[in-house]
Amino acid sequence: MQDHESIAYDLPDLADEDRISRARAMRDRLKERRTCRYFSDRPVPREVIEAAIETAGTAPNGANHQPWHFAVVSSPDKKRAIREAAEAEERAFYAGKASAEWLDALAPLGTDADKPFLETAPWLIVVFAQRKGGIAEDGKTQNYYVTESVGIACGMLIATLHEAGLATLTHTPSPMGFLREICGRPEHEKPLMVVVAGLPAEGATVPRHALDKKPLAQIASWL
Repeated sequence: MQDHESIAYDLPDLADEDRISRARAMRDRLKERRTCRYFSDRPVPREVIEAAIETAGTAPNGANHQPWHFAVVSSPDKKRAIREAAEAEERAFYAGKASAEWLDALAPLGTDADKPFLETAPWLIVVFAQRKGGIAEDGKTQNYYVTESVGIACGMLIATLHEAGLATLTHTPSPMGFLREICGRPEHEKPLMVVVAGLPAEGATVPRHALDKKPLAQIASWL
């Protein structure tokens, strides 16, 4: 006997052929997604970003506390501040904080300390993980499975932005405390990543290395 209020679980009744077709269609669309490092400054409607964040907000999460906040930055001044602070951390990373092995792993991607996309792209979505707050966001209630919950939400956010025809990039400078200050967020929130969103610059490219994906036989086992 259930001792909580509930509603019916409802899904469309599809034939197996339709389920397979839908799954493969989604697979094929998302296989086209690439991380973009060359963005245009062309505007993108705010409604696109709103819809993507609303999608992210439906992600499964611990105790339904929804332990996330998405600070959406379009102000040129704030974007410039984020770029300057991020590049300072990146210069330290490439100048010695990162191990030689780590830098070797990044070499095929051609990354460096310069992050112009943080200023060029029309939208920066700074994702914060709320360690406390609960659904009422009181700043006190303990949240659960925070990193896992926010990670799933970010995946749904990026998938929706891709479906809307936008290019994306996930940026994770370390440390990221400056993002909390720039975005005016409380101490109990931990910045997790910056999702850069916009349209690709004319002539944008991606490293050939980024197309090397592990096959199904390597990433899955059937027991």
